Amino acid sequence: MGDGWFLYLAMVVDLCSRRLAGWSIADHMRTELVVDALQAAAHTQGGRLNGAVFHSDNGAQYCSREFARACRRLGVTRSRGAVGTSADNALAESFNATLKRETLQGAPRWPDARTARLAVSRWITRYNTVRRHSRLGHLSPIAYEKTADNLRSAA
Repeated sequence: MGDGWFLYLAMVVDLCSRRLAGWSIADHMRTELVVDALQAAAHTQGGRLNGAVFHSDNGAQYCSREFARACRRLGVTRSRGAVGTSADNALAESFNATLKRETLQGAPRWPDARTARLAVSRWITRYNTVRRHSRLGHLSPIAYEKTADNLRSAA
């Protein structure tokens, strides 16, 4: 940000629907940041994430006992990529690049934390509800989930 501080975004993306199911922003990269994002995803999904697999890099937050406990409590299996291999986490890398490109629009940084938080929040809402994905038949993530739910209900 313009004042020399950093904000960090932790996110939980549903690989099937590409929905950003949970996220958290903070001025630190401690474990609580990623646990908050995981809990937000659980809330989005009705309280638990039974059977979900959470893939991450090998950051200390994801290797911590606190994160392991949160995953067990929510029914999540942890998966971590190889050390030093960004390709193992290509979805997150691509997502972050798209978010920066579409929110900053060429600017080097946001002027302050409030502006950054608002821009990211607005973008995530648009991403989940409006932004179409060719992989999803040109539907937004939430529209795709609703279509999938309707198909399951009809079966």
